[in-house]
Amino acid sequence: MSSSLRKLKAYMTGGVSDPATGLQAASIPVSEADCRNCANPCDQGHDEYPSRFDVDMETQMLGSVKPYARQLVISTGKSDWEKEVTDAQGTLAAYLSGARGERPPKSKSKRAGLQDEAGGAVAVPGVYNSSDASKVTLLNGSHNSISEDPMHDTVFVFPDYKVVTEVPRSETGAKQLWKSIGSNGAPPESGELKTWVLPYSCVIMLCSHKRRDNRCAIAAPKLEHSLTLALEREGWEVHTQLEDPALSGTPLEELSGTDEDKQAEILRRLKNVYAEHADQKRALIIRNSHMGGHKFAGNIIINMPQGASVWYGRVTPHEVDAIVKETVVGGKILPPLLRGGLNLVRPGHTSLHDW
Repeated sequence: MSSSLRKLKAYMTGGVSDPATGLQAASIPVSEADCRNCANPCDQGHDEYPSRFDVDMETQMLGSVKPYARQLVISTGKSDWEKEVTDAQGTLAAYLSGARGERPPKSKSKRAGLQDEAGGAVAVPGVYNSSDASKVTLLNGSHNSISEDPMHDTVFVFPDYKVVTEVPRSETGAKQLWKSIGSNGAPPESGELKTWVLPYSCVIMLCSHKRRDNRCAIAAPKLEHSLTLALEREGWEVHTQLEDPALSGTPLEELSGTDEDKQAEILRRLKNVYAEHADQKRALIIRNSHMGGHKFAGNIIINMPQGASVWYGRVTPHEVDAIVKETVVGGKILPPLLRGGLNLVRPGHTSLHDW
């Protein structure tokens, strides 16, 4: 048995107390930097949560992300929603929930990790490979639809890192969207919907769902402000609304050639928006509905063009500088903040930004 596999098994069975050791053993790029660079009490003027902002500091966070393969984030222009977004009649979330049976079946979810000598998986709690999973989760987002038709929505698809526009807010629109997203990574077919690669180097999602938990509503604006300042210090441009993706090229439905040709072009576009290749490093920050784990507020998901989705919890403005430097820019995980995520296992690579 390899040394990495022994370390990972030891961590999963409680034999190793340092979470970084287990994550490194699973080939997840890890940063050794401190999550908090300021003193406690803070001497750098970071925003503070209210004194009665009570967060669970005892429960193990790693493993608190439930299995999923994809997230659909629906435009609403709001930062708070009904307690269950799929219960709001007449919304795309409700129509999508009702049309789930229209999407093609996929394999059962698996945790991501190394393979033992018998070929079995040594799982990392809360970390999954999107290609092995099946569940699609539905979230509402604060972004506005870019359609001129007020009955058409705009939907982000992660970890595909795509945006689907002109989705009718109807049962028919929901069925069209399920069909359009198809299997993970497949080029979309021609139709009424239009799909683009998201024109940003990363998309950061902040839970702000007050009707589920007021702590998220308190945390989200403070984290958005801190993230904006930290990213701008790194030379990034920050948006809180989607720029029209049509400005960056033709929709994916209009790609020509074989499926292999289309996949190659999609990959080229994804690489072009990655910060190291982009003309301007840009981040999109949105607020979104409940994604689980509100007891760990503030909750953040960092989505990257390479397909990684990093879930952090217990985030305060004091940790934001480290998150930007180590994860957004550096492509490495801060273990004490990690709840889980998608596509974090990268054998042979030192960064989540590697292709």
